[in-house]
Amino acid sequence: MNDRPDIANLTDCAGVHIGPDDLSYEETRSIVGANAIVGVSCKDSLNYAVNMAKKGANYVAFGTFYESPTKKVKIKVSTEIIEAWKTKENLPCVAIGGITINNCDSIIDAGADFLAISSGIWQFPEGPILAIQYFSEKLLAK
Repeated sequence: MNDRPDIANLTDCAGVHIGPDDLSYEETRSIVGANAIVGVSCKDSLNYAVNMAKKGANYVAFGTFYESPTKKVKIKVSTEIIEAWKTKENLPCVAIGGITINNCDSIIDAGADFLAISSGIWQFPEGPILAIQYFSEKLLAK
C-alpha cells in the first residue's frame, strides 16, 4: 500500500511504502505493527536511507531516475546512489521513477534489488503482461 499505513492496517496488507512527506517511520510502524513490511522513499539521500535502515525499515527506495508520466519529477538521481548504497548497506533497495524496458539495464547493473514500475508496464506498447515478462527476464539475468 502506498502512503497509507491506516488502510494497510485495516486491510491486513503485507506492508506499506512511505515517503519523507508522509507519516514518520515511527508513526507508520506503530500503525501497521512489527510484522508488516515498511519501505521508505529516500529520494537522493544516502544519509536518510541509512537513518531509516537503523530505525528498522525493511527496504529503502531511491529515485526518480527518469522523467515519468506518473508523477512530476522533483529530484533526479543517478545509478551512483544505488552503487554507493550497496557498498554501505545490505538492506534491499528499490529504484523508482520513469523506469522502462529500454532504460532499466543500468539500474539493474548498479545493484537495485527491486524496480518500482508503473507506466513502464501499463503503457508498454505490447501490453502489461509482456512488459512484466521482459522486466523479469532482465532481473533474473543479473
